[in-house]
Amino acid sequence: MPDPRFFVAAEPFSATELAQRVGATVAGDGGRRIHSVAPLDAAGPDDLSFFDHPRYAAQLVATRAGVIALHPKHRARAPAGAVLLLSNEPHKAYARAAALLFPETQPQAGIAPQAVIAPTATLGKGCTVEAGATIAARAEIGAGCVIGASASIGPGVVLGPGCRVGANASIAHALIGAKVNVYPGARIGTDGFGFAPDPKGHVRVPQLGRVIIHDGVEIGANATIDRGSGPDTVIGAGCWIDNLVHIGHNAQLGRGCIVAGLTGIAGSTILGDFVAVGGQVGVAGHLRIGTGARIAGGSGVIRDIPAGMTVGGFPAVPIRVWHRQTALLARMARATPGEGTEEES
Repeated sequence: MPDPRFFVAAEPFSATELAQRVGATVAGDGGRRIHSVAPLDAAGPDDLSFFDHPRYAAQLVATRAGVIALHPKHRARAPAGAVLLLSNEPHKAYARAAALLFPETQPQAGIAPQAVIAPTATLGKGCTVEAGATIAARAEIGAGCVIGASASIGPGVVLGPGCRVGANASIAHALIGAKVNVYPGARIGTDGFGFAPDPKGHVRVPQLGRVIIHDGVEIGANATIDRGSGPDTVIGAGCWIDNLVHIGHNAQLGRGCIVAGLTGIAGSTILGDFVAVGGQVGVAGHLRIGTGARIAGGSGVIRDIPAGMTVGGFPAVPIRVWHRQTALLARMARATPGEGTEEES
């Protein structure tokens, strides 16, 4: 159960009420009241849980959860007496239900006395600015924005309505749309890695572009997005960028891209819409990654990727080729045992 010190529960919902709100169908007692959420192996009669992976089949059979979101094809596996929320997308149904049971707390609007706001900055109605935050000259902060403790908003930065900027984040040289979440410690608009090599001392190339972030983007904790060197760095609407991701100058992400943690995307690379990038991926500069492409975690991308293709490995190749390469190497290792192999250990 979520810790009440950090997460405040709403009033309980009936299974029928939740099903109606999340687009699921109830099987069983629709009047069952749901107070909280919990994983299958820890849930009790007042909890909602979900099943969406065969790895947890044994937990599903043994769970004490009062309500379970799951796909109709798994209905027969559920324990007797459990109320079911049947959905073709049970994880999504659970996510929506959990958000209803534990709505995000809204900070009380107001400016902390310890905040520093330049006289020429403008703040929309209902903004919250926490202690130690600084908002520089000519910055424009939209209505309902929340600026976290010790966050820094640079000169001329624009935030659309409903944005959240986490503690100690910094934003400079950026134009940001509505309902963008910037998590703690993120750095947006820092200098791009631009220089002209010289044995007497490298020459810095002035980074004269901006960062343009469209509506509904999530930028994880300690992620960094460099401003452009002349062209802008652009993040498309609805992108989700994980913690510790680095996006280089002039890079462009289309709509709805997902970039997992510890990934680096080098300068001037362009991702199409709905590209999915796994964790610890390295993407070289000046590449084109087509719409809907997927990159497996740990891959190194050094060539363009066509739209819709799934790749993996280092260097990244079509995923089936990578799997064949991996299987072939394993067979070769078994056939030629050497120092440090399992055969000798």
